Amino acid sequence: MHSPLASDAEKNSIHEKEAQIEEIHHEEHKDDISPELEALLHTDPLTGLTSTEVLERIAKFGKNELPERKRNPILKLLSFFTGAIAYLIEIACIIAAIVGDWIDFGIILALLLINALIGFIEEAKAESALDALRQTLALKTRAWRDGRLQEIEVVDLVPGDVIVLRLGDIVPADARLLGIGATGEATEGDLQIDQSALTGESLPVNKNKGAVVYSSSIVKQGQQLAVVTKTGANTFIGRAANLIAITTEEGHFQKVINRIGNFLIYSTVVLVVIIFIYQMVKFKGTPAGDWKNVLENCLVLTVAAIPVGLPTVMSVTMAIGAKQLAAKKVIVKRLTAVEEMASVSVLCSDKTGTLTLNELTFDEPYLANDFTANDILLYSYMASEPGANDPIESAVRRAAESTLSELQNRQSQHDIPGYKITSFLPFNPTTKMTQATAVQDDGKTFKVAKGAPQVIIGLCGGDDDAVRAVNALARRGLRALGVARTVPGDIERYQLVGMISLLDPPRPDSAETILSCNKLGVDVKMITGDQLIIAKEVAARLGMGRVILDANHLVDPSKSEEDVTLHCQRADGFAQVIPEHKYRVVELLQKKGLLVGMTGDGVNDAPALKKANVGIAVHGCTDAARSAADIVLLAPGLSTIVDGVTTSRAIFQRLRSYALYRITSTIHFLLFFFIITIVEDWNMPAVLLIMICVLNDAATLVIAVDNTQISQIPDKWRLGQLMVLSTVLAVLLAALSFGHFYVARDVFHVAPFVLHSIMYLHISSAPHFVIFSTRVPGYWFENVPSITFSACIIGTQIVALLFSVYGVFAEEVAGCGWAWGMGVLGISLVYFMLLDVVKVWIFRAWSFEFTAKLWPTAARKHTLEQRKLEAKRLKKTTAAWHKIGKIVEMHRVAAAFSNQ
Repeated sequence: MHSPLASDAEKNSIHEKEAQIEEIHHEEHKDDISPELEALLHTDPLTGLTSTEVLERIAKFGKNELPERKRNPILKLLSFFTGAIAYLIEIACIIAAIVGDWIDFGIILALLLINALIGFIEEAKAESALDALRQTLALKTRAWRDGRLQEIEVVDLVPGDVIVLRLGDIVPADARLLGIGATGEATEGDLQIDQSALTGESLPVNKNKGAVVYSSSIVKQGQQLAVVTKTGANTFIGRAANLIAITTEEGHFQKVINRIGNFLIYSTVVLVVIIFIYQMVKFKGTPAGDWKNVLENCLVLTVAAIPVGLPTVMSVTMAIGAKQLAAKKVIVKRLTAVEEMASVSVLCSDKTGTLTLNELTFDEPYLANDFTANDILLYSYMASEPGANDPIESAVRRAAESTLSELQNRQSQHDIPGYKITSFLPFNPTTKMTQATAVQDDGKTFKVAKGAPQVIIGLCGGDDDAVRAVNALARRGLRALGVARTVPGDIERYQLVGMISLLDPPRPDSAETILSCNKLGVDVKMITGDQLIIAKEVAARLGMGRVILDANHLVDPSKSEEDVTLHCQRADGFAQVIPEHKYRVVELLQKKGLLVGMTGDGVNDAPALKKANVGIAVHGCTDAARSAADIVLLAPGLSTIVDGVTTSRAIFQRLRSYALYRITSTIHFLLFFFIITIVEDWNMPAVLLIMICVLNDAATLVIAVDNTQISQIPDKWRLGQLMVLSTVLAVLLAALSFGHFYVARDVFHVAPFVLHSIMYLHISSAPHFVIFSTRVPGYWFENVPSITFSACIIGTQIVALLFSVYGVFAEEVAGCGWAWGMGVLGISLVYFMLLDVVKVWIFRAWSFEFTAKLWPTAARKHTLEQRKLEAKRLKKTTAAWHKIGKIVEMHRVAAAFSNQ
């Protein structure tokens, strides 16, 4: 039975000359070393550096350790007293102290301190990323110094030191292999290095004389001397640590809160200053004009205008969302990442261990001479070394034991039923194969061999079909191993059984997860340190696009930043990347205004995880990745990310609806009281204002458990839309407030204290019922609010109704009676439904083109033109693909008829 790997077309394209195995070279990252440093690296391998040279080089290059960049904790704590809402609270605190209102002063100060301490503690947790990187370094190593092989502290290594690398060692610094053993003898074979945690490569890498090994990688096979080339912050891992240290950007959610806060603080300060000046001038020379009395009036307005509930409600909403995600094995380390995940439009994913199993497995083999898949498994198992610490040998034995019935339920794991192994030759770097002699139960003896394809093909006397099959496998990034056995009756003549193909396969759920992400508007890009051909093969198996570029595209000096960014947007992934490349991909996408998620599990992923808007450490990750990430997945693979995206979008809708409601009510409050104070010199008793703030903000906390709609595209705040809609709704609410005021006072001529009760109930209920509208982008009845949410909102206003009807407050408040109470509450309920229609109209009319016409700035005009050109190009491209599709379909139909 022959595999179709070598097709007839391939056979016909081969010239008559003998086929040759194509060498697929492992692409190594070049380690740039300056001429000055190169001059220091030619140390005598068996003498090493002298103590004097070591001291000189420590003075020049420093210790071999990652630098600590500690920030003054006092300055760090003080930085949390900055920001729009913090400034507004501080202003209110100062005013309270000036007028001697010490109760308000204490409450406001406590609020300020609590907010700052929470932020300080959260940031302290994030600083553990660098500590985790330091823990991946070795502690001691063996080096030649002063003519003696001695054990030294790793921190004392310097460039030029000659060190010994053996099986199981953690490489203590970047070093160049010298190709000789610890005592100067020549070494056979390469050093096998596991650098997957650093570069993301799925297989250990064979390195020979002159190759560079990186600090923190692990020696899996062999022994050699190496000369240290770079130490500390200059090493491969040191550069990764430096990228983590410089990534201190303000989070996306914090920027949104600050912009909302800035809008409210500027509005509040301007209006309060106007009222202060107005009252000081108008009441000059009277007790009401005393600056302390005027300032106290302003304090009441300022405190009532502070969106104190904004950070609290949003934090509670995100905390409940984090609890929901934890139940789905998604652990949130940074609370604001819950909101930011809803806006992620690009998910950059590491390949090894994330999209794939990080475990070599059997793929479809190439079979020769009528052998079967079971035959090649059995013979390769016979030629595998039991207990070998090698991923390929482990993959061979695991596949055979799980597939072949005769290897299951054995009494001894060393026996092969029906056969007895009488001789075994382990892998030899010279012959590049393993061999075993087996005797069947009927007494027949034969040999099996497993090894490098070219060796096994040569052992069998050559086979052009097999060579082409190996080349076809190599072009797809599959590792091939040849398997042969002797022909019956001749113990020395081998025949080819076939070629094993090995691959780190995609996780069973990866393709479905990528498809689900695409349906949710999230573009998934593979970013891996593995070889380009391997990345393309995995991408094809996952159903991703195969536009995978190598990392050189990211640092191509002939391309502009704009061109490179365009490549990042259009590519389906990048291969052969190092930490700096991953970091750059995230950075370039962010500069285009995209919110980027990054998944990974290794040290090489840590800088990009820290840089991304949402860093996601996957199951089985290193400490460095876990520390740098915002979210940690406890379940293998990426499938839980879909749960994370849908849950975070539900949370986002709740956050946005609360923000819209809170901004609307604040603007309404400021607008009405500013105008009524200026025009009518009317003030509401402070106790009523405080009751509105306390009751309404407390009730809106239940928005965290409200029903909501999940968007099928990444969510955006669209602050311009939010502010415009809030202002429109606030103006309409203010119009209703003036209507209530003047109708009650001038038409029904209610008493001043009764007017206080009526206006209290109106200002409590009218803006509060608007939250039923702001909670969804469509009409409010399209998504009915939850019973808990409705009960809390309506319950709050029933309490306010009772207070108003019976006038249970201070002397300046009198009961308004049930007629007025029910009338005000009924009007507020009907009015929110009218405002709901206005909201839907604005949402439907809103677009970038609409904003470009409202505010026709040069930047908006340019962006609009670019979008129109891109839309035209996309339309032409789509039409061209449709034409090609039709032609391909016609050819298929024609071929189908011709085959009949």
